[in-house]
Amino acid sequence: MNALISVSDKTGIVEFARALHALGIRLLSTGGTAQLLAKEGLPVTEVAEVTQFPEMLDGRVKTLHPKVHGGLLARRDVPAHMAALAEHGIDTIDLLVVNLYPFEATVAKAGCTLADAIENIDIGGPAMVRSAAKNWKDVGVITSADQYEGVLGELKANGKLSDKLRFALSVAAFNRIAQYDGAISDYLSSIQFEAEKLSETYVPTRNLFPEQSNGIFTKIQDLRYGENSHQQAALYRDLYPAPGSIVTGVQLQGKELSYNNIADADAAWECVKSFKLPACVIVKHANPCGVAVGTNALEAYSKAFQTDPTSAFGGIIALNRAVDGPAAQQIAKQFVEVLMAPDFTPEALEVFKAKANVRLMKIALPPGGDTPWQQGRNAMDAKRVGSGLLLQTADNYELQLPDVKVVTVKQPTQEEMQDLMFAWKVAKYVKSNAIVFCKGGMTMGVGAGQMSRLDSARIASIKAQAAGLSLQNTVVASDAFFPFRDGLDVVVDAGATCVAQPGGSMRDQEVIDAANERGVAMVFTGVRHFRH
Repeated sequence: MNALISVSDKTGIVEFARALHALGIRLLSTGGTAQLLAKEGLPVTEVAEVTQFPEMLDGRVKTLHPKVHGGLLARRDVPAHMAALAEHGIDTIDLLVVNLYPFEATVAKAGCTLADAIENIDIGGPAMVRSAAKNWKDVGVITSADQYEGVLGELKANGKLSDKLRFALSVAAFNRIAQYDGAISDYLSSIQFEAEKLSETYVPTRNLFPEQSNGIFTKIQDLRYGENSHQQAALYRDLYPAPGSIVTGVQLQGKELSYNNIADADAAWECVKSFKLPACVIVKHANPCGVAVGTNALEAYSKAFQTDPTSAFGGIIALNRAVDGPAAQQIAKQFVEVLMAPDFTPEALEVFKAKANVRLMKIALPPGGDTPWQQGRNAMDAKRVGSGLLLQTADNYELQLPDVKVVTVKQPTQEEMQDLMFAWKVAKYVKSNAIVFCKGGMTMGVGAGQMSRLDSARIASIKAQAAGLSLQNTVVASDAFFPFRDGLDVVVDAGATCVAQPGGSMRDQEVIDAANERGVAMVFTGVRHFRH
């Protein structure tokens, strides 16, 4: 049996090659990999010796040869193929170990030149991988170091690889090639090409949206069904998921998450991790129905639950602090579908042992520990439309106090301003049209997803009344401007004394005059947060 090894990432390759040699497998290799194996005392034959043709063009050409691809592509069960190999003195290659030039890592570096990017486009590696993967019945192809252990296990046990493993390796190999080619396409089609600037040190300007988008997602699991029982569904994650995102979580107990569970859990988690203080978010049907900050997890949860106990029934709960015993005991009194947190104490886990159906999700907060976590500048939101895709940068704008403009005679108090900032943060995660009443670091009424902003304001008031909460002396955040004064009048009639809105309406002055007439404070944020 012959194994050809040519790797850019040499992690674990010496140990793997040594194990192959111990099994009596002949080692072939190229360039730096061959030098490394020889230095470690392993008998290795250079590919140039096999092909009788030297590596050339600074290593650009070394494996593109019939004695390599013939050995990979020949079907062992076709006599004519084997006769052709014999006629031309070509040995079969039964195992290929290749990982590719680090193109993705190269172009991710600040200041990457076009020349560096181009030189890190692997040619021979993908060609060999495709040949071996196509001929999977006869050749095992390894494209990642995490496959070494499984391959060695079968070789040691059976002296060969099973059809099942060879096919799985082939699928993984074609997936890797797709990822690699997709990354190259994304990079090259994002470049604003400037011929007059071409040089070895040329760092191209890149468009945020490439001419072709090649998103790669890997399946995590099949789901029982989709939004409705007659729909099929599965959960996928980005090839390189953002730290602290829902797909990086670990389920500690409970039933399998459903499609709707995952969608609501994502909404809750994205909202809660935007707070610095201990916070709790309760979501129902993709909308926060209760959000609060407190001194600890228990206080944050207790305040959030007060907003709308009816909607919280069967809701999704997220906290940005570890769930301890007292918080767990209080939450366990409620019917909850999913509970997410960065951690759970042993006492908390013990509490939920008696509630085996509650899905507990542990999700590490992003590196750096403290929230809020902002997605990278180039993070994208995607929405499918008929035979198309809408892409946009993520809504990761965080309002800062200097951005707030007071537009009324009355000035917000310090306490009101704190609540306005809290309310504005919550409104960002509520479906438009969004109206959010807050006071004392908790939501008092949430109106979401209505065609009319007036209806959202009325619904928020109804929700507060149903929960026994007074909206007197509350603050209000509106995710978009008030086109007329009527929306302002509704929230002031309900008890609001201070309002935050983006501004930008043709009738801004009319609304400002109304606020002055009603004796309330109003601030403009200068940015809206539509969420559809």
